[in-house]
Order: sequence, then structure tokens, then C-alpha cells
Amino acid sequence: MGLQKILVFLIFIGIGLVLKTKFKSKSEITGLKKIILNLALPATIFIALLSVDIKGELLLLPVLALALNIILYLTTPLLLPAIGLEKNSPNYNTVRLLFPSLAPGLSCFPFVLEFLGDSYLAQAAMADLGNKVFVLIILYLIAMQWYLKKHAQTTKFSKEKLLNLVKVLAFEPVNLFIAAALILMVLGLHMENLPFALSESLSRISLLMTPLVLLFIGLAVNIQKKQFAQLFSLLMLRAAASFLIIGLLSVFINMETNTLLLALAFSLSACSFWPYAHIAAMEVMEKEVENNKKTFNGNFAISILALSFPLSTILIMAVLNSGNTLSNPLYLFLIAFGLFLSGAIFPTLKMLKARKQTWKEKPVYEG
Repeated sequence: MGLQKILVFLIFIGIGLVLKTKFKSKSEITGLKKIILNLALPATIFIALLSVDIKGELLLLPVLALALNIILYLTTPLLLPAIGLEKNSPNYNTVRLLFPSLAPGLSCFPFVLEFLGDSYLAQAAMADLGNKVFVLIILYLIAMQWYLKKHAQTTKFSKEKLLNLVKVLAFEPVNLFIAAALILMVLGLHMENLPFALSESLSRISLLMTPLVLLFIGLAVNIQKKQFAQLFSLLMLRAAASFLIIGLLSVFINMETNTLLLALAFSLSACSFWPYAHIAAMEVMEKEVENNKKTFNGNFAISILALSFPLSTILIMAVLNSGNTLSNPLYLFLIAFGLFLSGAIFPTLKMLKARKQTWKEKPVYEG
């Protein structure tokens, strides 16, 4: 059943690839992106927030998930130079935003439900609240900070412009839906308390989210051979970091096997689509700036998302099918080391090639 779900997701990406010939202009793909960001995504977030029954003993899970995001974010700069990304370049900034983000809804939740059951899915949903705070709010603030730093000389922000920026942020559909959901949660209301017409409309709109995102990835992706090796290395290093973090956690905290598998599956989730939403917003703003400096690379982000999804789902499937094998931290460290070696192949070959080229160009002096 799990393999069939992976195939369904990959089929949607494949349909997007096939439909490339039907989408002649970039504006048509942009229209699909706007439907995702302004309609399907806000509805999905709204439903996800109102569907979680907050219990006291589960409140630690969002904190742990947020800590995982932060650790991955702080780890990223240590790994990126090894795969040839220049510091503060658009590609570098793009990876820093996507690397620590998680998309458990697409790549983790279906398999947790299938292999571990409803109770563990509820725990994963609670943990995802911390991840949502990170990808929706913290990463947006980071992206905005980098944008302002990049355009400091050409973008002068008066109080009026700052006020306009706050207004734009406040009236973003995603942020409006999050605010509305939080207010309803404080009042103790959930989806079943809403009028049927409203809840049913939101639910049907939310159903568009997964197929539209997968179709969009297929339409927008354009991975080159050289780029594939670089992205594969990046994602293997990301998976190695996840195994290492959970392995260290299991040394200090005695976790039952299913809880450990849940933590691994959650940490191995594909990169989130939401940081791409921030990148897209920054790119729209940069069109109005005269110096043509780019803070991020939206096309590179799409390539990361396209490769991240199948690799993450394969790793998650392998983890959830492992039984009690991974309950020994030693195996987690060994797998982390193996993934690290897989991720190090491209940087090593690149370094050897550069050295070989240097020796060829080195002048020969005759005595």
C-alpha cells in the first residue's frame, strides 16, 4: 500500500512533466502557482490547525520539532561549501531556506498512518505545529532580512514603506487564514463547529493542494545532469544529519521503537513547499528593484523540491519497514555515516577534478 501511494505521487509529478508541452508561457505556470499559494495552501493550513486536538502531554512535541528545524538550519552552512555553493549567492540562500524545512503532510503522514496507526499520526500532527511556526513565520522573517540586506543600497524604507510592508504581510491569504484559525482555536472551536457550507468548501479546496503542488513541481522542474549530482549530495547530507540528530537523541532519551521510527520518519520528510512561497514573494518584490540583484533562485528551489520528495519517501518507507532494527543507536550512526559518504561522493570527485586540472595547468620548468 505504501509503495502504491509513492507511485501515485510520482504519477502526478510525471503528468506535470508531460503537460510541459501544453503550458507554452511562464505566465500560465505562474497562474497555477497563485492558485496554490492564495487558495489551496491557506485552506490546507486552516484545516490542519483546526483539526488538532491540543492535549497537555503533547505540547512538548511542537517544541521538539522546532528544535529540530533550528538544528538543521544551523547545520546547513557547515555543509554547503562542500558541495560548491558560494556563500550568500542566490542558490546558497535558497538551500539555507529549504534545507531545514519539513513537509510531513506530503511525505510522512500517509506512511505513519499506514505503518504506525492513528495515535502516532496525531503525535506527528502536533509536532508539525512547531514545524509550521518555523517554515511559515521564522523562515519568512529570515527571507525578508536577507532581501533587505541584499537591497539595502537601493531600497530605502521610510516609516510609510514599512507600514505598507506590514499591511502586505497582514493581508497575505496564508497569514489571514492562520490568524483566523488561531482565534478559533483559542475560542475552543474546531472544523466540526463551523457551518457545513464553509467547512465543506474549505475541505474540497484543501483536496486540491497535493495534486496541484505535485503537478506544479512537474511543470516547473528543470534539473540538469550536473545539478542532479549536486542536489543528490545535498539531500543525502540532509538525511545523514537527521539520522545523526535522532541517534544522539535516542542515546539520552529512552524511546520505544515506534516513537523512534516516528521521529526518524518526521525528520526525513521532504523539503517544504512553504519556503518556496516566501522565495516567490521575494522574487516578485525584486522585479520592482532596479539593481537586478537576486536574493534567491526560484528555479533551483523547484529542483530541490522535485528531487527531495522521491528520495525522502524512499528513506521513510525503508525506516518504517525496518521493525526493531533501528532501536539500536549504533545502527542509526552507521546509517548516518553511510548517507554522509553518499553525499560526499560528488564533492570529492569535484575536488579531485579541480586538483587534476591544477596539475595540468602547472608550468613545467626545464633545468
